[in-house]
Amino acid sequence: MALVSPVVFQIAGYQNSGKTTFMIKLIKALSIEKQRVATIKHHGHGGKPAVLANKDSSMHAAAGAEATLVEGEGSILLQADNMCLNLQEQIALLSFFNPDVILIEGHKKAEFEKAVILRDDADLPIIEELVNLKLILCRDLQLSYMLSEKQNIPVFSLQDDSGLNWLLNYLKSRIIENRKSSEK
Repeated sequence: MALVSPVVFQIAGYQNSGKTTFMIKLIKALSIEKQRVATIKHHGHGGKPAVLANKDSSMHAAAGAEATLVEGEGSILLQADNMCLNLQEQIALLSFFNPDVILIEGHKKAEFEKAVILRDDADLPIIEELVNLKLILCRDLQLSYMLSEKQNIPVFSLQDDSGLNWLLNYLKSRIIENRKSSEK
């Protein structure tokens, strides 16, 4: 059986736009559909991501270990310090786990297919900054109506699950395409 490259899709938007909330809904929906999901979260707020304090792995890192891996009952926790992996390297690392899809929260300047979440019309400039935009999701219902008349891509309000359902179907179709192309 050939190794299938995962579908890579981003959820972009400014801080506090609702990216994490939407990602959680999307991950749950894909998991219910028996799709294997891996995620990358861009920690863009400065500083290092939080780690579990006072655990053996944290103490190993504090003592000088560059990386620690904890395994137990089929779960793995990997912590690495002084490792600046670019997005492609992060995707390669997660691809080892053979997911159907890798969802990326953030990294809005990357060139993968993406959806953007808009809080209000003050967020409109981001649309012009993004490449490979496939879907616009709006927290403001009126903004979604206005944009749906002006955009050549789907626009949905976050006030219902129609955008989530559209993206779920889109990702499932891309996963099927990937599987078919790997069989050739």
